[in-house]
Amino acid sequence: MLDIALKISVTLFTIAIVLNLYRLAVGPSLPDRILALDTMYVNSIALIVLFGIWLGDRTYFEAALLIAMLGFVSTVAVCKYLLRGDIIE
Repeated sequence: MLDIALKISVTLFTIAIVLNLYRLAVGPSLPDRILALDTMYVNSIALIVLFGIWLGDRTYFEAALLIAMLGFVSTVAVCKYLLRGDIIE
C-alpha cells in the first residue's frame, strides 16, 4: 500500500513542478514568478523526502533540510531586492 501511495504522490508532485515551471516562464508579473520559484522549492523538498522514504535512507532528509534553508534565504533575498532595490543595507 505504501508503494502505491509513494508512486501516486511522486507523480502528482512531478506534475506540480512542471506546472510551476510553466508559471515561472510565463508568469504575468515578477511576484508571480518569485512565488512559482518558492513553490518549486517546496515541491522539490517533498520529492526528495518521498525518495528518501522509498529508499529508506536518512541522507535525503538532510538534503531536503538544506534545500529548505537555501530556498527560504533566497526567497527573502529576492523579495527584499524587489521591494527595496538593494539586498544589503
